[in-house]
Amino acid sequence: MDTERHPPFRHSVAILSRGDASARRDATAQNSRFVRVFEALAAAGIEAQPAIYDEAFADAVRDQLLAVEGVLVWVDPIHQSKTRAALDPLLREVAARGPWVSAHPDIILKMGVKEVLYRTRHLGWGCDTHRYDSAATFRAEFPRRLRADGPRVLKQNRGNGGQGVWKVESLPGARTMVRVLHAQRGSRFEDMPLEAFLDRCEPYFGWGGCIIDQAFQPRLPEGMIRCYMSGSKVAGFGHQLIKALVPPPPEGPDSPEAQPGPRIMHGPDASPFQALRRRMEDEWTPQMMAMLEIEERSMPVIWDADFLYGPRDAGGADTYVLCEINASSCFAIPDQAPAAIARTVAERLR
Repeated sequence: MDTERHPPFRHSVAILSRGDASARRDATAQNSRFVRVFEALAAAGIEAQPAIYDEAFADAVRDQLLAVEGVLVWVDPIHQSKTRAALDPLLREVAARGPWVSAHPDIILKMGVKEVLYRTRHLGWGCDTHRYDSAATFRAEFPRRLRADGPRVLKQNRGNGGQGVWKVESLPGARTMVRVLHAQRGSRFEDMPLEAFLDRCEPYFGWGGCIIDQAFQPRLPEGMIRCYMSGSKVAGFGHQLIKALVPPPPEGPDSPEAQPGPRIMHGPDASPFQALRRRMEDEWTPQMMAMLEIEERSMPVIWDADFLYGPRDAGGADTYVLCEINASSCFAIPDQAPAAIARTVAERLR
């Protein structure tokens, strides 16, 4: 690092992400997708090093993490069929031996899984939400709710990229048939027996532990607002016209018309999102922290809350429905977020 550009390093951290042996061997701050985060940390007097993880060389990663003061983790719950089943115990061990870890696996299990939608359903961001803790409960309750309440969205507890997220609706005049659409890109509608769909969902009760059931939000085609947070403060916003769970066009799910629009990034002061910012900083985040018993120091240095537009209120103003919190691997991020991350890391290591 150029000592004329950066102050003397006062702290050290590792930025952990998944990769193979060659990626670990060749990793540098300059060739990392987190290069802007590395630069912001250096400007704050924090020396950061890349730490590439895979189960095949977990012991070497453990030794590397134990040699720094803090660990910033960007690893998806599911990546190319690999889960965090081995990584999470390693991170707990590292944290128990001294280094500070963000996001700590125990914090992810509180706020970064779909169950948070059920646990916080009574906050202002909630909607009609249910939890199924077992396959037997799911089979007993979901069909009745689907018939009574209309289209539903089912979500496996741990996942990313639309994996295990389904829109489900009954077929008119066919009590035992459903139409389902997976949220993964390129998915098509499937008409199938309800019993067969229940079978398909049963594996979600394994590693994830439960299924969350929310009412489908009709304003989904208007887009999703991603509210980026560093600790308990807003670090920026992203707005995207998503295509997941939106009926594919006649040209098919692989056509250009079926692809999601670009995510337009905004800073924390962007005027269209100030009402949401006030709710997040002044109400919903503090309420969630109190409900889930999360201290400020334990809040992730970067996380996001994904919102859909809910029904407009009596005055015609937008309301917002939380559809997901990402705390395991929140990236890409707005241009303003690396500096916010660096400030939060400096506060935690001080």
